[in-house]
Amino acid sequence: MPLPLYALALAVFVMGTSEFMLAGLLPAIADDLDVAVGTAGLLTSGFAVGMVVGAPALAAFARGWPPRRTLIACLVLFAGCHVVGAATSAFELLLVTRVLSALANAGFLAVALRTVALLVPGERTGRGLAVLLSGTTIATVVGVPAGAVLGAALSWRATFAAVALLCLPALLGILRGVPTTIRGAAHVRPRSVPGSAPGTAPAPTPLPGPAPSLRAELALLRTPRLAVAMSLAALVNAGTFAVFTFLAPVITEVAGLPDAAVPLALVLFGCGSFLGVTIAGRFADHHAGMLLAVAGPLLLGGWILWAAVLPRPVALLALVFVQGVLSFAVGSTLIARVLNAASGAPTMGGSYATAALNIGAVIGPAAGAWILASGAGPLSPVALAATLTAAALLLALAMRRWRPVG
Repeated sequence: MPLPLYALALAVFVMGTSEFMLAGLLPAIADDLDVAVGTAGLLTSGFAVGMVVGAPALAAFARGWPPRRTLIACLVLFAGCHVVGAATSAFELLLVTRVLSALANAGFLAVALRTVALLVPGERTGRGLAVLLSGTTIATVVGVPAGAVLGAALSWRATFAAVALLCLPALLGILRGVPTTIRGAAHVRPRSVPGSAPGTAPAPTPLPGPAPSLRAELALLRTPRLAVAMSLAALVNAGTFAVFTFLAPVITEVAGLPDAAVPLALVLFGCGSFLGVTIAGRFADHHAGMLLAVAGPLLLGGWILWAAVLPRPVALLALVFVQGVLSFAVGSTLIARVLNAASGAPTMGGSYATAALNIGAVIGPAAGAWILASGAGPLSPVALAATLTAAALLLALAMRRWRPVG
């Protein structure tokens, strides 16, 4: 694989780390900026809002742009937002930088997917995209826990600064290796990449002929199959983010474990997520209905079981791992269903999947923050996750779409 591809993958890794790293930093940010933990959780929602808006908007806007210019602009904006975030003492400004960072993230990913086809031969496009999208999964296993450790050792500001610094080698790789122009914009059809994490976009498969019009691609959003698939993905992801965003206070305040246990919990969740997307990549194409029918109820049962294992640290950490496996296995399978349902939208299908999952990432933390602010207690996000997962299961059953959609 060419070196510029790894520069793109590094950027995706950095952006994935930034997206998820707040799970281990929220208490420190809340204390430093003198806001409630629930209010600090809006930083995650703000990032997700930027992804929801930015994914479809920039996917449409950047279709004719030279890839290198767009990638550089997005990466510079992303890095600059983290420099400002590391320096500011105003929560409102930090929130603005999170939204702008997400817009840059969405734009970068949309163009990076098209750029892979310029860097590798056509018969190796799938492998090249797998390298690119592996950055997100690795971020949950390595980047997020490392960010939590750095934040605990120095400060949350140091983690933000480190994210900005990691953008520099990616920027140099793009400057040196990515072409300045697009050679023959192809009609592409989205397809899922085995092992890609929820929130990532699809691999394009070049097809002959012109791409459908933007209006035709947007019209697919009105089809029941795509609408149901997106709703299921949003509900499951909302439950996952409701817990993941407020995992630190659950581990320390409810379970009574030391602060050092938070990075360990994040590592376990990240390892579980990697295993989950691996399982989904192996079985989602031919056994998606069976996988969802088994893993969906198990995911709900895991959230319900959470309260029972809190007094047992080993069991709690084991359940964190298991829920990482189940939530990402279900989420990855649903993202594949969204992409299949959006196969008639070759340039916008990936943004539909990204938007659906990030709508969940908005709803989960925002609802969790509201429940926490109401005085329901730090375990309430887990109860919210159980409720949202149950709603997804009921919707699938009510629509009689579990197997067709999944």
